[in-house]
Amino acid sequence: MTRAQRVLLVAILVTFVAFLDGAVINVALPAMREDLGGGLALQQWVVDGYLITLGAFILIAGSLSDSFGRLRIMRIGLYGFGATSLLCALAPSALVLVIARILQGATGALLVPSSLALIISTFAPTEQGKAIGRWTAWTTAAFVVGPLIGGVLVDAASWRLIFAINVLPIAVALWLLAGLGTDEPNPARPRVDVVGATLGVLGLGGPVFALIEQGRLGWSSPAIYLPLVLGIACFVAFLWWEHRTTDPMMPLEMFAVRNFGMGNIATLFIYAAFTFGPFALTVFLQEIGGYTALAAGVATLPAVVLLIVLASWFGAWADRIGPRLFMTLGPMVCAVGFLLTLTMTEAAEYWTQVLPGVSVFGLGMAITVAPLTTAILGAVDPARAGIGSAINNAVARVAGLVAVACTGIIVGSALDLDGYLRAAMVTAGLLVVGGLVSLAGIRNPALTAAKAAESAP
Repeated sequence: MTRAQRVLLVAILVTFVAFLDGAVINVALPAMREDLGGGLALQQWVVDGYLITLGAFILIAGSLSDSFGRLRIMRIGLYGFGATSLLCALAPSALVLVIARILQGATGALLVPSSLALIISTFAPTEQGKAIGRWTAWTTAAFVVGPLIGGVLVDAASWRLIFAINVLPIAVALWLLAGLGTDEPNPARPRVDVVGATLGVLGLGGPVFALIEQGRLGWSSPAIYLPLVLGIACFVAFLWWEHRTTDPMMPLEMFAVRNFGMGNIATLFIYAAFTFGPFALTVFLQEIGGYTALAAGVATLPAVVLLIVLASWFGAWADRIGPRLFMTLGPMVCAVGFLLTLTMTEAAEYWTQVLPGVSVFGLGMAITVAPLTTAILGAVDPARAGIGSAINNAVARVAGLVAVACTGIIVGSALDLDGYLRAAMVTAGLLVVGGLVSLAGIRNPALTAAKAAESAP
């Protein structure tokens, strides 16, 4: 096995760990609510508690990756993720589970930026799209394995066991990392942006708390509007601080690069939909459609299979002709997929009401994901691949957590049929906006001579 092949395998496994956790959560949410109480708010917090710290600390993780070494940060993240996964499994109450998920998000933040940065620094520019396509395809295998294993564990035993399945990929990843040796810290490393990280967590946490809890306490409650105002103020202060500090964890000047800036705006809308739509569909299928946890996981399987099979192919094509077409067309196809589910009834007939939309959505994801990642990271200096990857992942995670936090506003106090239909329309609308942003904002890089030769008939 060459070093490049080992790097790609490690990057896949490390990201697989983080994605696997997200994949099993949706099928386990009804069981968690039934066991610990808390209603829809608990389900939102189990998802968003993880995403708050993941989205905030992933930015620092990118800087740490570039400064202290990708392999070192990756190892720390794997050990921390394993420990917090066990804490989630042993949580005796809803509050402890949410706290454990918050800690798990902080450790998970160390994983994804390091893995993508390793790919960018190892593979030549002409090979990055294909490598990222393979990374995308295989890491999304977590979304196949997760719902299936998670559904079996929830139905046959307990939702607590879903966190234990992280142990095996963590162990294999640590073993493979040993073969890559160690990397030296950057002697010119910047200072860690502790102020920025603190403002980022408060800026995300305050509004998300208000959005989730407003259904229970009401907007007029000081417990709602004070965190909302404080959070917005902290987010504004975060942007101001990142602009003035000498060592920002989110260098704002990177957004001046067109494909990086516009690509992240597109990511905001597209990944809000990618998180919110499947969350709403999976919960609806179980709580209204009467699906078991396993059946709900199997129901969304076609989308993931299409993504795994086709992502690398679309990534390679984006390398040859540019990402703009795929970033425009892909979200539109995804939107059609969710519009097809507007035929849904409370019976949730799989073959006529679920499968067509899920399949079209999966095709759209395959068209979108690798070209989007390639366009954004291809616009970044390889020396800043860690922070570039971190920013894009943070945007994706923040988009998802805000979308899920808005669930109560969109669907009401319970995810019934009318609520799901509203969720499907909002999901489709977000995807259309993401596609239009890509059409207007993304530019195809000039073809190199090698790429031009490959594209020639």
